[in-house]
Amino acid sequence: MGNSQSVRPLIPTPTKYSFSENEKDPSGEGSKEPTVEFQLAVPISGDGELKLSHIASWESAASGNSKVQLARTILSQSDIRTVLSSRSARITDQHIFNNVVDFKTGPVTNQKSSGRCWLFATTNVIRFNIMKRLRLKDFQLSQSYLFFWDKLNKSNYYLELMIQHSDLPLDDRLVQHLSSDLISDGGQWDMSINLMENYGLVPQSIYPESTHSSLSGPLNSLLKTKLREHGLILRQQAEALRNAAVREDTVIATLRAQKEELMKEIYNIMTATLGVPPNPNKRFVWEYLDQDDKTGRWEGSPKEYFEQFATKPYSPSDSFSLINDPRNDFTKLYTVDKLGNVWGGRPILYVNTEIENMKSTVIKLIKAGIPVFFGCDVGKFSDSGSGIMDTALFEYENAFDVKLGLTKAERLQICDSSMTHAMVITGVHLDPSGKPIRYKVENSWGESAGNHGYFIMTDEWFEQFVYQVVVPKALAPRELVQVYEGGDPVVLPPWDPMGSLA
Repeated sequence: MGNSQSVRPLIPTPTKYSFSENEKDPSGEGSKEPTVEFQLAVPISGDGELKLSHIASWESAASGNSKVQLARTILSQSDIRTVLSSRSARITDQHIFNNVVDFKTGPVTNQKSSGRCWLFATTNVIRFNIMKRLRLKDFQLSQSYLFFWDKLNKSNYYLELMIQHSDLPLDDRLVQHLSSDLISDGGQWDMSINLMENYGLVPQSIYPESTHSSLSGPLNSLLKTKLREHGLILRQQAEALRNAAVREDTVIATLRAQKEELMKEIYNIMTATLGVPPNPNKRFVWEYLDQDDKTGRWEGSPKEYFEQFATKPYSPSDSFSLINDPRNDFTKLYTVDKLGNVWGGRPILYVNTEIENMKSTVIKLIKAGIPVFFGCDVGKFSDSGSGIMDTALFEYENAFDVKLGLTKAERLQICDSSMTHAMVITGVHLDPSGKPIRYKVENSWGESAGNHGYFIMTDEWFEQFVYQVVVPKALAPRELVQVYEGGDPVVLPPWDPMGSLA
């Protein structure tokens, strides 16, 4: 560049073209002619390099734009989420609901520094009927009990997949994907069913929180490192056995025996950091106080506790997930390959349906007095301080003079959105015609988040960022139950966004 004079090229003016493609009308009454428009233009940089001439042309345009200049004055010194928060949205989004479940549970739960939202959402749904039945004032089921068994089973699940795919090269996409986040704290509704059916439930007083259930990062880091080492050991042994021409069934049996020895190390780490959990088949004594401070006593095993307290009026095992995934066909059953926690357990199954079906199902459940487990992308257009989830919450488009034009399907396709969090819907506000306006949401981030732990979700936000609701079969649309019970799901790849764990 030196001191030589540079000539700034002009930004090329795109030439707009359109064309029509005749489509045969099945009725035979004519043809439809959709018009497709596109633009042809010559770039400033033919090789794709970002040049100073680009910056000069962009800055020239910006310097003459008063909106951009105002944005620069304000936004460089403040959090854009605070400055661009919509006052009108905050006024409109009141924590008022004309349909709520008929019993208020407590306390507001707090998953703290862990990704256990799905276990908190599951136990918050289930505790509703336990507290109502026994007239309890404050009560929590043990999320850490389910967390222990989930983490142990996910460790086994990963090592089984390493055995199953030990013939694939290490840099194979599947092996890399499985080893990237092998024991995530997150999960799905069907995973929670696997845990409860195999291990039951206990009150939190029987298996309380520990440092590492509430702060899972250090434990996860150690377990992942150890499990990846175990995976390599199993792969190396598999190669040696196959090179020795050992029969394949003997190879698998030998590897599983080796895996069981390796899993002892995982168990020892987990019991040291989380505590030894109650045996699912051994009896414990649970004593409690009701709302009148009268004492109660129950004795039985965790599996018996689940059966007695969690299966009425609707068993969690008889509930299933509706999803809204506009990339794929509706009224079909889907699953995600290689996704699970309990090896050989219940698969993750989704029935894909239109968003209006999901809304009407939620309204039906709330009116029936049933809280609703749901999965969403909580980080989009939400504020944890006020507990507002609203697509109109931030004035990004106006401030930056841009258009945020992605559809829900496109966000999934381009990795801009997925299920990141699970919570519980406990109320809905309907207009006089019965159309939902907003939903009351019980979160698991403690009382300091939102309105004493509760969030508000607008109907527009529901449409764009809610992906899943769980419904008992007895209250679900009949045609969707038939899809669920019909089996033969479409199998999505392991890295599909519907495989993300809330």
